[in-house]
Amino acid sequence: MDEIRILIAEDEKKIADTLARGLTELGYVVETAYDGNIALRIFESGNFDLVITDINLPAMNGYDFCRIIRSRNLHVPVIMLTALSAVDDKIEGFDAGADDYLVKPFEFRELLVRIRALLKRTVNQQLPVGNVLKVADLELNLDSKEVFRAGKQINLTAKEFQLLEYFMRNRNRVVSRADIGERVWDLDFDTKTNVIDVYVNFLRKKIDREFETKLIHTQVGMGYMMKEK
Repeated sequence: MDEIRILIAEDEKKIADTLARGLTELGYVVETAYDGNIALRIFESGNFDLVITDINLPAMNGYDFCRIIRSRNLHVPVIMLTALSAVDDKIEGFDAGADDYLVKPFEFRELLVRIRALLKRTVNQQLPVGNVLKVADLELNLDSKEVFRAGKQINLTAKEFQLLEYFMRNRNRVVSRADIGERVWDLDFDTKTNVIDVYVNFLRKKIDREFETKLIHTQVGMGYMMKEK
């Protein structure tokens, strides 16, 4: 098995060193950084399979660090660690390109479960058949990360794009909120959060509101379905 390289960006040295020690003992190759600028330099100097970053980093915060990562690497998983637990904070993290979000304090084993889930998704990610997904007059380009509806370009955040891709890959099939949570956010579904519903509404406003034919439909008590009628 090839080495799995993980970068930890965390300004609390005790936390960073504890995580690094635990992951190293499990066979991962770990590098740590205690501020955002150093984290970026380390990220650019090597090929990492996963990044764990705090939000409140000195020099460059975790949101900006994640945005730069996404501008240069669309696929490396990013987990955000933070004491900020409000839904708006989580949305900002996902919009910056994070794949998962863990609120402090947390147990190491919970972080480990999320790391394994993200790495498994990355390793087992199936190559698309063709580079463009289509549903009715909606097109999603997997290479350029562009979305068009009836020829009009639609600007999506990273998380909105992932959600739309999931809907389009599962057209004409009901997907539950738990399915979306697991497949798009890679987290155990939490019935106390409305983050998924918020993002579905964001997506509807962008791809459905101005068009006569609606594509995202609510299946009461079951979830959502993308279909033409």
